[in-house]
Amino acid sequence: MNNIIKKDETYSNWISSLKKRYRSSQIKAASAVNREMLIFYWELGRNLEILKTQYDWGTGFYKSVSDDIKRELPDVKSFSPRNLLYMHQFYRLYSAEAITPQAEAQLEEVEVTPQVVAQMDIFMIPWGHHRFIIDKCKDDRNKALFYVEKTLENNWSRAVLQNFLDTNLYERQGKAISNFEKTLPAPQSDLAQEMTKDPYNFDFLTMTEGYYEKELKDALMNNISQFLLELGTGFAFVGREYRLEVGDTEQFIDMLFYNITLHCYVVIEVKIRAFEPGDMGQIGTYVAAVDGILRKEGDAPTVGLLVCKNKDDVLAQYAVNSSNAPVGISEYELSDLMPENFKGTLPSIEEIERELK
Repeated sequence: MNNIIKKDETYSNWISSLKKRYRSSQIKAASAVNREMLIFYWELGRNLEILKTQYDWGTGFYKSVSDDIKRELPDVKSFSPRNLLYMHQFYRLYSAEAITPQAEAQLEEVEVTPQVVAQMDIFMIPWGHHRFIIDKCKDDRNKALFYVEKTLENNWSRAVLQNFLDTNLYERQGKAISNFEKTLPAPQSDLAQEMTKDPYNFDFLTMTEGYYEKELKDALMNNISQFLLELGTGFAFVGREYRLEVGDTEQFIDMLFYNITLHCYVVIEVKIRAFEPGDMGQIGTYVAAVDGILRKEGDAPTVGLLVCKNKDDVLAQYAVNSSNAPVGISEYELSDLMPENFKGTLPSIEEIERELK
């Protein structure tokens, strides 16, 4: 009887469904615990704000409070002086209003209801993420909320979040010079602008000072997962040196992507020199060709991104204004280049042997 049940398709589907529901419940339970803990930390941060404004504690404030809490909760590890400081900063960063020294409410009588609209989001990411955000954003609430929203939107791990904090994504996001507002319908123009950065950060590459354009593109392809991460949300790689037959000619696009969020192809051309007006004609032609050859019903207009070593902003603005194709121009940076006497990749065993001989 038992073997018969195991072979029954309905029963097997039920077992599979049970597993999915159990995993889903686990995730919901973990999210609920995380949310309650963060609300508790936010409330404790508010308590600390009141305490600090009502009494003259001096420089040992967090240690004194930590010692007192630990006497009551000796087995709990969350109330170190440093973590209490983070809780206080957490509240101050997302507080709805400042608490004045004249606050009269007793700590146990304070009714805590977070008022900031976006605060529901802040209770949905882990505490370790918040500590990184607090360290980098200090008291800049808009910047902090940007990283909270991006973490939720992209399911960033702590390591990925730290990478974008270190490379100042907030300052770079949506800063490329483009004509998207003129050439694309809203809201696609807003989404297209949001996916641009200026500069793009290629510090994940190991390059020599005197690198060539092909070396840069090869390095990007060898680090495609990091490159996709830098590009942003929703990018799928289509091809490198993507071949298009245009009339009687062959054209090769540096890199072709498809953006799932925008539902459009994205043409990317990379130059290791400064932007030149002639580049606009090249990328505009590629954008038009992809629109005419690859774009299918349901696809939005193709977008072009020209990534150069540097650019004159005024010249770039005139160039994008002159184009009917939706294009953006951005710089890239390699701020951590290796000395020129090092190679971009480690030598092979054969090369080492030849050098020794």
